[in-house]
Amino acid sequence: MHIHTLERWRHDHDFNLDTSEGERRTRLVVLLTAVTMVVEVVAGYLFGSMALLADGWHMGTHVAALAISLFAYRYARRHADNPRFSFGTGKVTALGGFTSAVTLAMVALLMGVESIERLVAPETIRFNQAIMVAVLGLLVNLVSAWLLHGGSHAHSHHHGEHHHHHHDQNLRAAYLHVIADALTSVLAIVALFAGKFFGWIWMDAMMGIVGALLITRWSVGLLKETGAVLLDSVPSDEVGRQITEAIERDADNRIVDLHVWQLGPGSFGVIVSLVTHQPRDPEHYKSLISHIHSLGHVTVEVNGCAGESCVMPPRGEAG
Repeated sequence: MHIHTLERWRHDHDFNLDTSEGERRTRLVVLLTAVTMVVEVVAGYLFGSMALLADGWHMGTHVAALAISLFAYRYARRHADNPRFSFGTGKVTALGGFTSAVTLAMVALLMGVESIERLVAPETIRFNQAIMVAVLGLLVNLVSAWLLHGGSHAHSHHHGEHHHHHHDQNLRAAYLHVIADALTSVLAIVALFAGKFFGWIWMDAMMGIVGALLITRWSVGLLKETGAVLLDSVPSDEVGRQITEAIERDADNRIVDLHVWQLGPGSFGVIVSLVTHQPRDPEHYKSLISHIHSLGHVTVEVNGCAGESCVMPPRGEAG
């Protein structure tokens, strides 16, 4: 029976990076976007602009998507120490990003359908008023994008050079939503000016279609990125290569099985199975890769190989 405390051998399962800055900035962007959404939707109906109306609807769905991002941050924070989550709640932000990507795709579909209808049956547009509101929407989007991008940059810088390649998919999703809004605002302004000065009423609907296609492309990219995290896809070969080199450089160790997956933004879980003629304590092998700061949870299995009968696998061919 153990009479000593077991704390030194327990794993810390709180792998979440500090997301408080991203959450604060996202909350402010939700407020800005919600107010602008109401203004644009009302103005779109009053002034008869499909481009402006599409921008307003777009903002409306983004308010919902950004609310999902806020929920993901809060849920991850509140349940960070919940033992029911085997590897922490870091993936909640990826789930929030995936959900936001789905809403982006739905927005694009609705915009495309409505724009095609307007292309077939154009409506009268009150250009001056619609242009003023569209410019207001663009300014709000640019401020929101600056807030979110600044949060993402500060987030990466705060955690040092080892994390600059890792993204908070939740914050990235919120940033993409705002950029998509800015794009639709620009397209709306271009379409309204074209209609006002050249009489190209069809440009209003055409820009809605162009915006829908671009937003679809962004949503597909975000779905692939967040889906890979949720399905435990290997994040990159770089982490695995660093682990293999560090361990196999020591003695005659050979890695025969290696699993790497993402626990949260900039944090990876690792299971290493190795074979060696000179087995040592697992802590020794963990110390060999302790310089890789992105590793949040490391499990090492050591298999001793006695005598000449054990043929070591060639370097670089470990599974």
